[in-house]
Amino acid sequence: MIKAIFFDIDGTLKSFKTHSIPQSAIDAINQVKSKGIKVFIATGRYFNQIGDLNGLTFDGFITLNGAHCINGEYQTIFTNPIPKDNIEALLRYHKEVFSFPSIFITEKREVINFIDENVRAISQLVDVPLSPVGQLTEAEMAEVLQIDAFINDNQEKEVLGTVLTNCDASRWHPLFADVNVRGNSKRTGIDKFLEYYKLNLSETMAFGDGGNDIQMLEYVALGIAMDNAGDKVKQVADYITDSVDDDGISNALKHFGLI
Repeated sequence: MIKAIFFDIDGTLKSFKTHSIPQSAIDAINQVKSKGIKVFIATGRYFNQIGDLNGLTFDGFITLNGAHCINGEYQTIFTNPIPKDNIEALLRYHKEVFSFPSIFITEKREVINFIDENVRAISQLVDVPLSPVGQLTEAEMAEVLQIDAFINDNQEKEVLGTVLTNCDASRWHPLFADVNVRGNSKRTGIDKFLEYYKLNLSETMAFGDGGNDIQMLEYVALGIAMDNAGDKVKQVADYITDSVDDDGISNALKHFGLI
């Protein structure tokens, strides 16, 4: 029996076309909640970037791909920072070798070193404000939970191999990668909430569409890929539903008899 459902935001819960949650998904989530099923956000976004969820309430938020978990009362229950020496190494790399836009995200704020057309394109795509340009303080260098690195696949391999040597990267868009401490993923956040609410992995379900959802969909008992997901995501899913714009969440919950 499903007792917990985890939802990605961009391309899963929210449409890239409308930047909103379809009414069918709102109604469906409220219906499963009325049956006592707990619902969670599982996103690569910073908590302050989640924005309007059309009045929906959630039992917890897995943000920054699992590096920052927040309960339904908006209290932090877990953080997983990148080692400070990796952050220092990246700042040196920016200065001495190659500088690329990098959003550094801590529990309390986000800052970017500079903005280019790729940063603007992603900001527009996900309908969030541009990060403020600035620098990390010395204390914040030990508190970075995620770096949004605007680099291509080849650059990613070089940076992870020589600079961010204690980190992994995941991406749902070719323009940038989410970088977190090695071993961290949305799966990490799921474990934290299963422990927090004393639930079993066999009672879990998740919806996703991006590369940063692969580990989550592989891990839960029932992984659902949206039809707008990439092939690699669909390959690990237990079921492929319709796209976010074609009532995919509602249709899948109906298919499995949850509403």
